[in-house]
Amino acid sequence: MTLTRSELREKAMIILYQYDLMNSNNVPCNLDELIKTNLEIENDFVKDLVYGVTTYQDELDGIANKLMIDWQIDRLDKTGASILRLALFELKYTDTPDIVVINEALNLAKKYSDEAVKKIINAVLDRYIKE
Repeated sequence: MTLTRSELREKAMIILYQYDLMNSNNVPCNLDELIKTNLEIENDFVKDLVYGVTTYQDELDGIANKLMIDWQIDRLDKTGASILRLALFELKYTDTPDIVVINEALNLAKKYSDEAVKKIINAVLDRYIKE
């Protein structure tokens, strides 16, 4: 089964969400195992996204916190935070066009978060690309 880039991003977001949830509850977890659990076949795109976000998470959180107004990323729900980190990673470290990254992030936010979180994600990403 071949997944689209949108579906692969969604898989990456779910893995990042699970990883964040497990870490915040002090549950030991292995990224490779989480990836295998969520994907039927190995995929380098998903691995690159997941390992990229987890490697640069502190930097991505710093960017998000700087661009949020009177808010911090740790106040977002874990799903919204995972979507935002994923999008910031793609904007900063990949050559995916900005409009594609933002559109994908907003589609994920529409599906998994409430309207307020979607607006925050949109505002942060908009500020990031304008800097």
